[in-house]
Amino acid sequence: MAKFLLIRHGQNDLVAKKLAGRLPGVHLNEVGKTQAQRLAALLAGLPIKAVYSSPLERAQETALPIAQVHDLGLSIMPELIEMDYGRWQGKRLKALQRRKLWQTIQAQPSQVCFPDGERFIDAQARVVTGITALCEQYTEKDWVVCVSHSDVIKLLIAHFLGLPLDNFQRLQIGPASISVLYLHGGKASLGPINRTLDFPESHP
Repeated sequence: MAKFLLIRHGQNDLVAKKLAGRLPGVHLNEVGKTQAQRLAALLAGLPIKAVYSSPLERAQETALPIAQVHDLGLSIMPELIEMDYGRWQGKRLKALQRRKLWQTIQAQPSQVCFPDGERFIDAQARVVTGITALCEQYTEKDWVVCVSHSDVIKLLIAHFLGLPLDNFQRLQIGPASISVLYLHGGKASLGPINRTLDFPESHP
């Protein structure tokens, strides 16, 4: 069994404005940097065994202070990367919300593949497989940090809650939030979900 702290990256200038996706060069803004430092301070007393991050800059910048306070290296985990939104990547959310596909994304995401991008069902399988394999490397006493992205964390939590994929949008994962997942022998339980640091900017 391992105890996973699932953390969404901190605030950046595209949150709630554009669908950043896998765009390179999206960094934490000043609020996000402060959130990352506060996360590191909050978790400083836990016996964290390892820190994993999505390959994207905003996730690594959130994860690094946590790794540093525990004198750990930062491990990049490809399975934690943001969804591939294809041609939607970098587009303004207000414009995307007017498209017909947006309604299907909200109501039946299991049926959606982003144009030239990834399916929700494939993204869920990818992150579940990665976390399940990672669990085998640690014991029930080990705390493991995984820094990722909103949709990816929601898909992971939905799976282990037994929530149908079409209902995963009911979950909310704010910037710099922490969700707790316990895994043991293929069985899962969840602790707090979407615990934020009480920043007004922490909610999209």
